[in-house]
This record gives sequence, C-alpha cells and structure tokens, in this order.
Amino acid sequence: MPGPFTSRSFSATLPNTFASKYRKALQKHPFLLFGLPFVTTIVAGSFMLTPATALRYERYDRKNQQMSHEEAMGLGQNRRKVDMRDEYYRLQAKDLENWEQRRVKRLPGEVDGILE
Repeated sequence: MPGPFTSRSFSATLPNTFASKYRKALQKHPFLLFGLPFVTTIVAGSFMLTPATALRYERYDRKNQQMSHEEAMGLGQNRRKVDMRDEYYRLQAKDLENWEQRRVKRLPGEVDGILE
C-alpha cells in the first residue's frame, strides 16, 4: 500500500467519472469547453440585465423629475401678470429722491465693519 501522499493525479484516482473526462477534454479543447461557455454567460447576462437597469433608471427619473424655473421659484398659476407700462407708472408715483440710509443691526459678536 502506498503512503498517504502519493504523486497520483486526480484523474488517475477516478478514471471513469465525468470530472476526469472533462479535465482530459479541457486540455485538448480549452476554448470550446471553458472559454465559449464563459463568454456566452457574460453576453447573455448583459442582455438579461439590460431591462432591469432600464427599469432602475426609469424609476429614478420618475422620482426626480426636472422642475421648471417657475416651479422651483414656488410660483403658481395665481400670480399677478406684469405689464411694463404699469410698473413704470407705479415707480414714477414713488418719491425716489427722499430716502435715508440706515445701518443694518448686527448680531452680537458679529463684526460690523466700523473703524474706530
């Protein structure tokens, strides 16, 4: 009886199994038995995952729809229409010559910019 660590290969221990036959055939035709199934799996997986990826992005787009400028500003349909002539006359009615400059109150500890 040989020792526990012999130099026999795996295929020599089980000569008639599917695994040993596959290993022998793999040495003769490596691309046909390994490369082609691998490439086929990658390509088929790409085609199978395309609809799932599209669905993911469609859901994201539905959730985050692009808002128009007016919606972002919070303006609805009930806003006042602006007429340039009316605005001009309204500004003409105001007295823009008499005004007083006032300083803004600062928060405690905030630098107010006054040099003393």
